[in-house]
Amino acid sequence: MLFHASLPPRPRSRVVIPSLWTVLVLFALSTALMPACTERAPAGPSPEAQSLDSLYSAYQDYCMRNYPSWATYEGDHRFDNRLTDWSVQGFARRLDSVKLFRRVAANTDTTQLDEEQRLNRALFIREMDMAIEAAAFNDHYIPFDQLSGPHLRMPQLIESQPLETPDDYEAYFSRLRGIPQLMAQCEEQMKYGISYGLVPPRFVAEQVAAQMRSIGEHTMGRSPFSRPLRQGEADLGQYYPDLYSTLKQILEEDVNPAYLNMATFIEQNWVPVARTEPGIMALPKGAERYAFAVRYHTTTTRTPEEIFAIGEQEVADIQAQMEALVDQTGFDGNLDAFVQFLRTDSQFYREKGPMMAEYQRILDRADAALPELFGTLPEAPYALKEIEDYMAANAPQAYYYSAPEDRSRPGYFYVNTSDLSSRPKYTMTALALHEAVPGHHLQIAIAQEIEDLPWFRQNLSATAYVEGWGLYAERLGYAMGEGQHGLYSDPYQRFGALTFEMWRACRLVVDVGLHHKGWSRQQAVDYMLARTPNSETDIRAEVDRYISMPGQALAYKIGQRRILALRAEAEAALGERFDVRDFHDVVLESGPLPLELMEQRVRSWIREQGGGPA
Repeated sequence: MLFHASLPPRPRSRVVIPSLWTVLVLFALSTALMPACTERAPAGPSPEAQSLDSLYSAYQDYCMRNYPSWATYEGDHRFDNRLTDWSVQGFARRLDSVKLFRRVAANTDTTQLDEEQRLNRALFIREMDMAIEAAAFNDHYIPFDQLSGPHLRMPQLIESQPLETPDDYEAYFSRLRGIPQLMAQCEEQMKYGISYGLVPPRFVAEQVAAQMRSIGEHTMGRSPFSRPLRQGEADLGQYYPDLYSTLKQILEEDVNPAYLNMATFIEQNWVPVARTEPGIMALPKGAERYAFAVRYHTTTTRTPEEIFAIGEQEVADIQAQMEALVDQTGFDGNLDAFVQFLRTDSQFYREKGPMMAEYQRILDRADAALPELFGTLPEAPYALKEIEDYMAANAPQAYYYSAPEDRSRPGYFYVNTSDLSSRPKYTMTALALHEAVPGHHLQIAIAQEIEDLPWFRQNLSATAYVEGWGLYAERLGYAMGEGQHGLYSDPYQRFGALTFEMWRACRLVVDVGLHHKGWSRQQAVDYMLARTPNSETDIRAEVDRYISMPGQALAYKIGQRRILALRAEAEAALGERFDVRDFHDVVLESGPLPLELMEQRVRSWIREQGGGPA
């Protein structure tokens, strides 16, 4: 969410932007001096459109200044020595700014805007409204969970922060020296949360404490904060002879004590008062919180009960497909026995080296097949990486980190190589297609490279679109490469694809069960154990993720179902004129959108292609 300091970023290029207050003053002056009417439309963008463009640029600058870690991630290195202000006053100031952005955009006369400019304005106001509504729930009173928070983003920031010159290291050291203040600000937020009953489940608090201790107890040689020194020390020695000793001192005097002190605070103050119920309903305004989370992540008005029913139907449909595929393998037994066979037979698991090599082979084959399905391909590269040790135990199977537009680094397809007995090889193809190509990397990189798309549109709150595309991309594996089944060349890989479909269908049931129906953590685990071949380790990590991120798990199936329905509609309307490459370009060419707006775009394209009143 745009308001939250823990906002997960997507990168964009560095630009020179006027300050917020300069833009707002100029906007007011230009509006006041604008003639009441004109006989002819002015050449080029109208004054209103130009003012809104300036407002969007000011908003980008506001985000970079207020979320400097995000700026670094995006390739804007003006603030590489700063950290986000997590103080109560900092959050209040940011909320005031968001309200001001919203007010200025809402006061714009739309009569001189074209259709795309009106869409930009409406989406910008929507973003501000969502941020303002989210702020009322004070989620920042729970600054950490086992998957995200400043404690994990700080060491991972090393992947984005330039560390090549002495000035780079000075900025990095300044950031590290700010960690004690950051932790103190988070502690202040947690104290407010405790007083208002805004606390995490006990197991989350315990996992976070363990993460804090793990990072804080690392010595210089093993600390995640010292990783860049291993590559840069030799080259920088002549300019910065005390590089090693300076970093060692900062870790020993600032960083490690801050992490260990926070671990102690959590153990003594957070864990004892942590809630026993996993669902968001246990928090103040629980029903309103979940209703907002559902609306935010699905970009629809579906109720939890409706989503639960969709999930149950999807689970039944996919289970029937899985049973049919088991018969095709010749396995002597039912679906439950087959699942147990997959979970326990060593032939379905690899060592780390062969696993990473196989992922690269899958990606190479997917890259080669992209032109068959897409007219537009991105220029941004991506790379395969392992999830860092300090995050792996509580991390999902994989995830994607996008590239900055300045291409100073590639996008990263991160793979979890911990506990390899829970990482089956038969799901690798679907996982790679979802997280890399043609999934998240393709979709996000294309959005970055759309000309004249305002920066805020690159970061639009449209989880169902983004994750729906990722899940849709898994099915594209059947049309990629040679053979009847494309990249899913054997029945086990095809069963793996169905496994992921089932996994996302179960999410609809489990997420609503946890946060709306009062399910226990074990109930959710048991439900998924009975219906998916995922290992128990993986399922427990997934359930814990749904508990920490209410509503997010709903986005995948809800978004995929809408894309599949629109494709079927286009195929039926256009017949032989349907070109899947054009369909994919239409879905992707506007960047992330709420599902209703994506649907309008696709149906307009169908009409333009002569498909009738779609």
